[in-house]
Amino acid sequence: MARIDLKMLCAYSEDDYISCVYNKEEEKIVIRTEESSKVNMIYLDKSTAIKFAKTLRTEINKIES
Repeated sequence: MARIDLKMLCAYSEDDYISCVYNKEEEKIVIRTEESSKVNMIYLDKSTAIKFAKTLRTEINKIES
């Protein structure tokens, strides 16, 4: 089994990033941020994660290429 850790790096600091994983035990999506060695976690249920993804896509579409 492949062991992969996907991190989205911050546009301003290469030491800061965000990652996303599924927590099987709690049945939640976990969004983890690490900023200057400070870790924060946000737990989302499925319906909230879907709404977040849609909102994020809407905001991305507002960016002019």
